[in-house]
Amino acid sequence: MSLHSLSDFLEPINMAMLSNDEGFKETQLGSHVLVYEEELPDIDTADLVIVGCGEMRGMGMHFTNNDAPDKVRAAFYSLFYWHTEVIIADLGNIKTGATVNDSYAAVKTVVSELLQMGKKVLILGGSHDITTAQYQAYGKMNKIIDAVVVDARIDLDMESVQPADQFLVEMFTGIPNHLKHYTHIGFQSYFMHPDMLETIDKLGFDCYRVGKVKESIEAMEPAIRNSELFSFDIASIQNAHAPANRLTPNGFNGEEACTLMQYAGLSHTCNTIGLYGYLSQQDQHELTAIQQAHMLWYVMDGIHKGKQEADLSNHNEFNEFIMAFAEVETIFLQSKRTSRWWMQLHDGKYVACSYRDYLTACNNDIPERWLRAVERS
Repeated sequence: MSLHSLSDFLEPINMAMLSNDEGFKETQLGSHVLVYEEELPDIDTADLVIVGCGEMRGMGMHFTNNDAPDKVRAAFYSLFYWHTEVIIADLGNIKTGATVNDSYAAVKTVVSELLQMGKKVLILGGSHDITTAQYQAYGKMNKIIDAVVVDARIDLDMESVQPADQFLVEMFTGIPNHLKHYTHIGFQSYFMHPDMLETIDKLGFDCYRVGKVKESIEAMEPAIRNSELFSFDIASIQNAHAPANRLTPNGFNGEEACTLMQYAGLSHTCNTIGLYGYLSQQDQHELTAIQQAHMLWYVMDGIHKGKQEADLSNHNEFNEFIMAFAEVETIFLQSKRTSRWWMQLHDGKYVACSYRDYLTACNNDIPERWLRAVERS
C-alpha cells in the first residue's frame, strides 16, 4: 500500500480553523509542519508523523467522534519552532469507523504502513483502548515488541464493559501474541486490586508506582528506550495540570509528563507513541490541550537529542567497562555524548540500562534489569 492509498483512511486538516484564520507566524511550528491539507505531503524526510484519532467510544458508547486532536494541534502549532532539524509531518485525522472495531482496523492499517516506511508515528487522541490498534500494527508486521504504558490504572478490569478499562487483557493473552515485555509506569495503588500486581509480576512484567517514579524519573528512561510501543493516558497527570482528567487529583505533574514523552522521542527503538484519553469537553481554558502540546514539543526535543547519539558499533564514542558479577562477565557502555548506559547480555546483545544498574554490578550483585532481560531472551 502506498502513502497515497492511505488517504482513503484520512481526513485533511483545516489549518485556517486551527489558527482562527490568522495563519501561523514564521517562528511558530504551524508554519513548518508538513500538513495534509489538500494533498498528502511528501514524508520521506519526516522524523515524526502525526495522525489524529477521535475515536472515544471505548470510554462509553455515549462518546462520539470528538475534536480532541485538533484542540491539541492548535496549541502545538502555536508553539515556537526551536528544533529546526527535526521534520514533522501531520497526516490529519484517521476516519472514525461505523464501529469501534472498524476504527481499530483503520488505525492499525495506517500505523502499520507508516512503520513499514520506517517512520516514527505519534497517534494523537482517542480513548486509551486505541493502544490495542497501535499494538496490532506490529502484529500485522509479525513483530515481537516491548511495550510501555503510562497510566494511573492498569486496564485489566474484566468486570467493566468498556474497552478502555480492560484492553490490556487482549494484549497480554491474545493469540498470536506479539508482546515480549510490558512495563507499566505511574500506577496509583488505591486504584489497584492487590492481587493484580502479583499476577503481573508472575508474567515477568514490570510495574512502577507513581511515587517511586517521581523519586527517580530518570530510572524510567532505559525501559522506554528499549520499547517499540509507548502509550500515555492523560489520566496519569494530576488534575491541576490536566483539568480534563477527572479520575484523580494525583499523579504526574506537567514537567514529569513532558520528561517521559521526551524519553520516547529520544529512543531510536520506540517508533509508535500514543497520547490518549483527552475529552476536550471536560477541559478548562484548554489547559489540558496546552499540556499535551508541550508534551509533543518534548517529543521533538527528544528526537533532536537522539540525533546526536552515536551508534553502539562506534566504540570510540563510548566508555567501556568490563565487569564481572556473580561469576558473570559482561560489558557496560556509557555514551560520551549523552551519558546514557547500555549493558551486554549473555548472548552478546546490548540493552538500555541505568547508572544504578552499573553501580549494582560494581557491588558484585546482578542487576534486576539484566536478570529480567536474560529471562526474556
